[in-house]
Amino acid sequence: MNKPGLRHIKREATASALADAAFSLALEKGLDGFIVEEVVQQAGYSRRTFANYFSCKEEAVAAAAAAVNFKGADEVIAWIEALDEGMSPLDIMYQLLKMQMTTEHIHKLQQLVSLSKKYPTLEPYMLSALHELQKSAQEMLNYLSRGRYPEGYTHLLTGAVYGAIMPLLDGNVNVLFPKHSTVDTADAVTFEHYLDTMFSYLRKGL
Repeated sequence: MNKPGLRHIKREATASALADAAFSLALEKGLDGFIVEEVVQQAGYSRRTFANYFSCKEEAVAAAAAAVNFKGADEVIAWIEALDEGMSPLDIMYQLLKMQMTTEHIHKLQQLVSLSKKYPTLEPYMLSALHELQKSAQEMLNYLSRGRYPEGYTHLLTGAVYGAIMPLLDGNVNVLFPKHSTVDTADAVTFEHYLDTMFSYLRKGL
C-alpha cells in the first residue's frame, strides 16, 4: 500500500474516533451536557486535531451516525463484481440499500434523528449527513449504471428511495430488527419486508 493510501486511512480513522466519541457523549449526556474538550480527551486527540475535521460537536455527532461501516474495500469490490451488468438502477439501489442499511447503521440514524428533535442545533447537521448518504448513493449508482441513464433520473431515484427511508428513521414506521425482542412488536414489520414493499411501489411507478 502506498503512502497516500496509508495517510487516507489514518485520516479516516482519526475522524471516526472523534465522531464516535462525540456521538457516545451525546447519547450519554445529551448534546448540551458536554464540550469539545471532553470529545478530544475521550478520543485521545487534541482540540486542534478536532478543528481539522469538524467545525463543532454537532457536526461530529452527525458524522458518526451517518458513517457507513463496511468491513473493508474487499467487501465493496465483491459486492460490485456480483452485480449483474444489465441490472436496472432501481435494482442496484435495492442491493445497495440492503448492504448499506445494516441494523446498527439504522439504529444510529434513528438515534441521530431523535437527538435532533431534542436539540434543534443538531438538525441542520443531521440533514446534511443524510444528504451526503444520498449523494454517495447517487454517485455509486451513476458509476454502476455506466452512463446508461441520465443523471437527472438517478437523482430522482435516490431522492425517492431515501425519502422513503425517513419514516423509518423518525419512528413513524414500526420496523422490527433482528436484535429487537418480539415483545410489544406485534404490529411491526421486518426491515426486509419494508424494503420489499417500498421497492414494489417504486417498480409500479407509485
